[in-house]
Amino acid sequence: MQSHIRTIEYHRDDALHDGALVLPDGAHEPLPGVLVFHGWEGRSEGQEHFARRLAGLGYGAFCVDLYGEGRRGSTPAECEALMTPLVQDRAELRRRLLHVVEVVAALPELRADALAAIGFCFGGLCVLDLARAGAPLKGVASFHGLFTPPGLPTVSPIKVRIAAYHGWDDPMVPPADVVALGQELTAAKADWQLHAFGGAKHAFMNPGANMPDMGIEYHEATAHRAWTAMAGFLGEALA
Repeated sequence: MQSHIRTIEYHRDDALHDGALVLPDGAHEPLPGVLVFHGWEGRSEGQEHFARRLAGLGYGAFCVDLYGEGRRGSTPAECEALMTPLVQDRAELRRRLLHVVEVVAALPELRADALAAIGFCFGGLCVLDLARAGAPLKGVASFHGLFTPPGLPTVSPIKVRIAAYHGWDDPMVPPADVVALGQELTAAKADWQLHAFGGAKHAFMNPGANMPDMGIEYHEATAHRAWTAMAGFLGEALA
């Protein structure tokens, strides 16, 4: 299915953010929508690639820009400098996350009553935080995301369906964190599922990830399996 993309600029306080909306060609009615949250690098071509794949499944997809003002990271040091302030201030991160959901819910091309979110790495943490915050979403899917809770009030029960796709050999998310997430979501009475893939490391969805000594590596088989599982999850959540 062919798709097209257009920039959607939005403001939060005095900062300009440049998101992008990807729609299947020929769409005439409002579509179920999926927010796509980037990794630590900021808005990226990889993010748009996944948005186009979502359009191929019949969804409208919105590429989120969490940093604003055109800020992108091109080196690990630059990426870390962009991400760290938000990881250290999860209250501010929550405010940005909830704001962009409001922005997307107001788009006439998308159905405000049928929204979900997916995220990668840092973005995987973001979508879990949206579920914890009680965002008006039907489901969230985290790919090789961080599981650390935000230390903020969490709604209970969590009504957003949750799926997490995790590489078992990811050094950034040890088994104890996986167990802790399951315990946290169970206590919050969430509808949750967690897929752990043997042999997969951090960033297994990213074809450009190639730092195996740091536990960062693309894993083609896992990328296919995780995306296929997510397609089923979204089909259920946005039905």
